[in-house]
Amino acid sequence: MTEKDRQAEIHEKGFDMGNYSRSTVDQYGKIKVGTKTLEDASINLGDYKKFGERDYNIAQLVDKGEIYRAILYKRHRELKLISRYFYRTNGLYQKVCDYYATMYRWDWYIVPRIYNDNTNEDKLGKEFYEMLDYLDDTHVAKVCADIAHKVIIDGCYYGYIIEGTEGIVVQELPAEYCRIRFNVRNMPVVEMNMRFFDDRFHSVDYRLKVLKMFPKDIQKGYVLWKQRKLPTEYPVTETDWFGTEGWYPLDPGCAVKFSMPGTDDIPIFINAIPSILDLDDAQALDRMKQMQELSKILIQKLPLDKNGDLIFDIDEARDWHNNAVNMLSHTVGTDIITTVADIDSIDLSDTNQMNKDSLERVERTVYNNFGVAKNLFNTDGNLSLEKSILQDEGQMRQLKLQFEIFFDRIIQGRTKNKKKYKFRFYMLDTTQYNYKEISKYYKEQMQNGQSKVLAQIALGHSQSSVIDTAVFENDYLHLSEVMIPPMMSSTMSSEDLQLLGKNKQGNTSQTQSNTGGQSSSDQVGRPAKEEGQLSDKTIQNKESQK
Repeated sequence: MTEKDRQAEIHEKGFDMGNYSRSTVDQYGKIKVGTKTLEDASINLGDYKKFGERDYNIAQLVDKGEIYRAILYKRHRELKLISRYFYRTNGLYQKVCDYYATMYRWDWYIVPRIYNDNTNEDKLGKEFYEMLDYLDDTHVAKVCADIAHKVIIDGCYYGYIIEGTEGIVVQELPAEYCRIRFNVRNMPVVEMNMRFFDDRFHSVDYRLKVLKMFPKDIQKGYVLWKQRKLPTEYPVTETDWFGTEGWYPLDPGCAVKFSMPGTDDIPIFINAIPSILDLDDAQALDRMKQMQELSKILIQKLPLDKNGDLIFDIDEARDWHNNAVNMLSHTVGTDIITTVADIDSIDLSDTNQMNKDSLERVERTVYNNFGVAKNLFNTDGNLSLEKSILQDEGQMRQLKLQFEIFFDRIIQGRTKNKKKYKFRFYMLDTTQYNYKEISKYYKEQMQNGQSKVLAQIALGHSQSSVIDTAVFENDYLHLSEVMIPPMMSSTMSSEDLQLLGKNKQGNTSQTQSNTGGQSSSDQVGRPAKEEGQLSDKTIQNKESQK
């Protein structure tokens, strides 16, 4: 029997080895979980493209090539949209941004610098408390935390100061519609593009309502733009997405900007996003390989006689196959094949370790592009973790210095008698990692005559709450007379220490006269018991010693 005749005989028995449908083959690419069937478990990067901004198609931006081009040409608007999108959709990117934004605790205090010795203490104290109330009503720590969060994600923060009688409010301006080109009296001049209102608010009535919520300076700029009275300029850079119209300079005394030095108003972690995309690809491939390792194919080979023919007919072979399928119907990730052909299997499990190492390399690349220690977000230990945190604190300290300058300018502008004194604003270097050590340091310095409130401020208490609590407890509740601390050198005055020293000297001389010149302090340990108070065990020990 020739090979051709043998193939024809097999075909007549019901086996078609050549004409198979694609739908049948696709069944082997699915995995059974109970009674359900899952499709391929790999991550589909096309899901990123399902998101879209109303004013911009971010689907075109979530691509490694587009991201690199946006970074190269400093397309600020595109980079801000990409950063915001990944903050909402990627857990790692969100974690790193929150880590930097919440690192500092923004603990602050004010101190008057007195120039005239004849300054009225009552007036100074009154203004001091008024300044504390003003800053407390401003909620300095919350304002700084919100701004820091925006700076980390967007790369910069633009705002407009609205001063009131009970504190200030910093109204956020759209960062993608603002820019800075020059300074006046060492203060940056913020320019805002008035097209913002037309682009974001298409309803005229709603647009006017929103416009009234903004300061009058911005309202004036919008009116001038609609009247075509704003000058037309040449493009500053190739990335001026608004062209040459609509830019209006805001009041330098009110408009402010915060950013990380050297970032060019670009999100500071934008360079890590392409690595995140690579990590998604690597994780998808790893997951697919893991799911493939869980799947099994059982091969049921039908017996043949010495001539290579089936020993039973096709109906019996079908029953054999169906019985095996029914037995394994509830088995997860298992398929069965009934065939007469010889099949070789290749085990690919040896490459699992290689795949794991490749995934770890991609993860290290992501953290390296972030510039943070991987151990911050997992349980692996590393001796260099402390040094990495110190470096991160140093980077965020630049933003802390900007906050100091900002609020110092605010309170100096509100000082009434600048010829006699001036209030200065300071921020502690307290972070989530070092505030206990700093509080301990200030407590130790208090023993040397330094500030009594900085140790409490470092623990998160406001300067006003520390002072108010001490005044209320001592002057009104008189707790200093009721709750007397133990007699210690740290709680006693100099007069008390001198009086205690005299009493000790008098008691010592009296004791020496009663004991024939021997001080009572010469006796070491507990006083000895009389003979009748000794226990039997003690008496036995003394007799044995004799």
